[in-house]
Amino acid sequence: MICKATSAQTRRCCASVSSFISTLPRPLPRPGNDPEQLEDHACAHNEDTIMSDKHATARGTASFDFSNARVLVTGGTSGIGLATARAFATAGAHVTITGTRAGADAYDVALDQFRYRQLRVTDNAEIQAVADSLDGLDILVNNAGNAKFAGPDASVESVFEEMVRVHLLSGHHLSQACLDMLSASALPGGASVVGITSLTSFMAAPWVPGYGAGKAGMVQLAKTQAKLWAGLGIRSNCVSAGYTETPLTAPVKDMAEANAAVIQRTPLQRWAQPQEIADAVLFLSSDRAAFITGETLIVDGGYLHNE
Repeated sequence: MICKATSAQTRRCCASVSSFISTLPRPLPRPGNDPEQLEDHACAHNEDTIMSDKHATARGTASFDFSNARVLVTGGTSGIGLATARAFATAGAHVTITGTRAGADAYDVALDQFRYRQLRVTDNAEIQAVADSLDGLDILVNNAGNAKFAGPDASVESVFEEMVRVHLLSGHHLSQACLDMLSASALPGGASVVGITSLTSFMAAPWVPGYGAGKAGMVQLAKTQAKLWAGLGIRSNCVSAGYTETPLTAPVKDMAEANAAVIQRTPLQRWAQPQEIADAVLFLSSDRAAFITGETLIVDGGYLHNE
């Protein structure tokens, strides 16, 4: 998720979140891709950075073969979404990404290796238009999302409902709009729907209750889709991303107290890199996971298990 804010606003949001640090274990919401302002991370940092932590190693995707697979990644202009889109493209897939700007050239990052579609995931008409524009589809990655650090206002009806629409309902509507194409897929291992969720799917997040509810709903939706669509040759799973180092999480990571709290609780003693989340998405979409459906793969360095 991405905090829907400018860099300065994000820092103010993070400052308010820091008041919760003393009450850990509770994860800060993980910035990722905002369906309304996906471009925010692209202008913050270069997305081609490698893992900076001494314990991290560079990863490749050459071992996955998605030659000619048709992939749609929502929120694919930055962060985890961009890393996932690049990984699929490297593995030979034809990748379509979505963002909120009018065209791919409106972003400060090279997106010319992808097909681009403008999409606000809360607009059902735009969701249908994107689905109608595709020639076919083998893999759908429901990645776009945001979170509003609304403090005491986070439980107000409008904020709560928006977060549920952004994370849960958008993925449901897009999956339904793409169902016929997915069911026609001849991909080895079957077609796949993968939702990007967060640790708030499993832990209380009182500063973003609607976000947590939406993400938890995605986990349940994957279970339901798995049962409903197994006969159609479609698998549905989630990747639950832990604290991931993206441009918009930089203000949180730069806060000594917040960063120390994350590192202290994470057994692997570092943040995830977007490519590591992408690797999990590619695995679940591959024929190596052909007997996996309705599951959530948690990629958090052990955070949830270290209470």
